[in-house]
Amino acid sequence: QVQLVESGGGLVQAKDSLRLSCAASSGTLSTYAIGWFRQAPGKEREFVAAIGWNGGRTYQTDSVKARFTISRDNAKNTVYLQMNNLKPEDTAVYYCAARPLVASMSRHDYNYWGQGTQVTVSS
Repeated sequence: QVQLVESGGGLVQAKDSLRLSCAASSGTLSTYAIGWFRQAPGKEREFVAAIGWNGGRTYQTDSVKARFTISRDNAKNTVYLQMNNLKPEDTAVYYCAARPLVASMSRHDYNYWGQGTQVTVSS
């Protein structure tokens, strides 16, 4: 079992950058794939990016491929989401989630979730 804590959100302007972190407050992330999802008001939670347990495979949704990068540092028990060239449509609560070993783009495949961090991008 693992408990996840997201950090790094905030209010920024369009074209700015943010780096979100997903850390384990208990347990270790090294045997888990981590996914990032986001949920805007009135919308369903959607997939953003995911990374396998050893960082060997990554996935990103098309709308962020050229702008967001997911990475992990298992020695620091942390997964990162580097977000560049942010747009107002990126505004949402961002969640990280964990599942054993292999990454998935479906939120239904993840067992553990953090509480989320708010990202607001002004135009």
